[in-house]
Amino acid sequence: MMRRSPSLLRRILLPRADGRRSVTYMPRPGDGSPRIVTLIPGDGIGPLVTGAVQQIMEAMHAPVFFETFEVHGDMPAFPPEVIESIRRNKVCLKGGLFTPVGGGVSSLNMHLRKELDLYASLVHCCNHPGLPTRHENVDIVVIRENTEGEYSGLEHEVVPGVVESLKVITKFCSERIAQYAFEYAYLNNRKKVTAVHKANIMKLADGLFLESCREVATKYPGIKYNEIIVDNCCMQLVSKPEQFDVMVTPNLYGNLVANTAAGIAGGSGVMPGGNVGKEHAVFEQGATAGNVGNQKLVEQKKANPVALLLSSAMMLRHLRFPSFADRLETAVKRVIAEGERRTKDLGGSSTTQEVVDAVIAKLDWVSHR
Repeated sequence: MMRRSPSLLRRILLPRADGRRSVTYMPRPGDGSPRIVTLIPGDGIGPLVTGAVQQIMEAMHAPVFFETFEVHGDMPAFPPEVIESIRRNKVCLKGGLFTPVGGGVSSLNMHLRKELDLYASLVHCCNHPGLPTRHENVDIVVIRENTEGEYSGLEHEVVPGVVESLKVITKFCSERIAQYAFEYAYLNNRKKVTAVHKANIMKLADGLFLESCREVATKYPGIKYNEIIVDNCCMQLVSKPEQFDVMVTPNLYGNLVANTAAGIAGGSGVMPGGNVGKEHAVFEQGATAGNVGNQKLVEQKKANPVALLLSSAMMLRHLRFPSFADRLETAVKRVIAEGERRTKDLGGSSTTQEVVDAVIAKLDWVSHR
């Protein structure tokens, strides 16, 4: 088993000068021994960016081994052997899966979340030094309920030309996502949790969500709690995003809020994320991977690997490899800060491989600091 030196423990566990720990704590299985992780390269740019992660894990000699499966968004369902692999390994790293629009084809992403009860989606949207944005001091964690609400896919045609779509909110799911958000805030020394809702209109459904958040908030008196209506939230995000810290949301709102926050803080290409349940976790690009099907990026091999690299750092912490996570995250952020190797979405012209090579070069710099 890996042993942590006192200096490393002190660096990991003590808050930074600004009062926040530098580590994202999430439920972590295992005892720190080498781990097998299920890998789903996905569609479009997915194999490019997951390949980047594999190269860098190998360069770091990280104690992680991948069990790879081919899955594509036009499949009717996840193959049983893939689900079994994730159940066995507990952790999965996934590239984007293309979800057809309309046509009655269900989302495999949604299928995976339901099958493994990955009830909490976490997206960390923050500024990166050297990457200019319109707003500074953005450091927002969006925690989204991942299994119910509009994303349940409970819809049917009542009569020809009339479709009914159901929004289901339960006290159980609302309480556990609120509990996750407050526990995350507590463990990461965050100061405020904001519940996003539309209870002024959906008085029963979103009202139940708010009621659950309020009940959980009473157990954490050291964390400030407030509420905001989702439309006002979007306006506040684009005008004064630095006011937000941790945000907890029902399913659909969380998707919109996380992508808005990601756009404010530098774009989806640099935002890590994870989907977590009681037993399993799937790590992937945090904000919507709208460029999954961009064939030009695939042909030119210029997909941005940063988001998935940072997601893999979250995965390493989840697996109890904090020193590897710190080393990877530091190398990636230094490449961003220097600005010499960036893909087109970040204002550069580099290929995926050129970014990977730059990160690998910085790994040696990090290890010899």
